[in-house]
Amino acid sequence: MTTEFVEKKRWLFLGLPFTFTKYYIKENTITIDSGLLKKVENDCYMYKVQDVELVTSLIERIFGLGTVVCYTGDTTHPKLMLEHIKNAKEIKNFILEASEQARMKRRTLNTLDIGAADLSDGDFSD
Repeated sequence: MTTEFVEKKRWLFLGLPFTFTKYYIKENTITIDSGLLKKVENDCYMYKVQDVELVTSLIERIFGLGTVVCYTGDTTHPKLMLEHIKNAKEIKNFILEASEQARMKRRTLNTLDIGAADLSDGDFSD
């Protein structure tokens, strides 16, 4: 799988790409490059993506756009949003599959905190 996406954040009005934010979605990383005078580049490794969500408002659907929300274990972007992009469903599916493959390669396991640490006294009866 050697697919790569490059998308620009777009205005909702007519879906025009007049913003200074670009999204680079590769097999191992997601990169957000934003800014005009002050450039900010932020990366998230694909194996850190835990869940992916596609959100499309009525206006986004009219102009063929969508917002992909990635819930990650990344420090700088725990909720990484790829806003108002074209091909949003295809990109969401790519990220979901690529993140699973990246976790398998690194043998990384996602775990949930279920509050088991609160049972420190060892008494399990109610």
